[in-house]
Amino acid sequence: MNIAFLASYNGSSAKAITEACFDGELRASPTLMISNNPNSKALEWALAKGLKTLCLNSKNYPDPDELDCAIAQKLKDEKIKLIVCSGYMKLIGPETIAAFPNAILNVHPALLPKHGGQGMYGRHIHEAVKAAHEAQTGITIHLVNGEYDKGHVVAQKTIPLMPQDSVDDIENKVKTAEPSFYIETIKKILSGEIILPA
Repeated sequence: MNIAFLASYNGSSAKAITEACFDGELRASPTLMISNNPNSKALEWALAKGLKTLCLNSKNYPDPDELDCAIAQKLKDEKIKLIVCSGYMKLIGPETIAAFPNAILNVHPALLPKHGGQGMYGRHIHEAVKAAHEAQTGITIHLVNGEYDKGHVVAQKTIPLMPQDSVDDIENKVKTAEPSFYIETIKKILSGEIILPA
């Protein structure tokens, strides 16, 4: 199964998933890394690892519909079966979603539906968790459906918190657990233990 990644910055989960494929832990072929950011460390890393890399953004496709179509076409060209978002900061367009129904995964660093939606990304999420005095946070892997953080929940992992945990502590706990949980979830999808909606 060919896997593609969408990443805006470091793509730490994409890197971990790629290494898991190379190590034989995941029976999949990491094929393509797409970023909207020409300075993305994920692009540089993927190129060094032998993946195809593309920077697709509003500079080379000013029209959003054309950009969406270009992303969808590049994914089709590489016969991609599963798309993994790893810190991709752009909303995925309807053409791409229609071309890959129930095949685009995103990871959200909280327990959706809590602390999700537009504007809830990165440190903002962990600040909201702290402000709400949550006893736990976690990781949600969900399908992408065109609305921020509204897609079908595929898997969740709970991470207990202590009252004295700072925002940095919360962020570090989630970041530490995220790559291995993403790998574990993809492994279950590939084995059929998790069945995605048709």
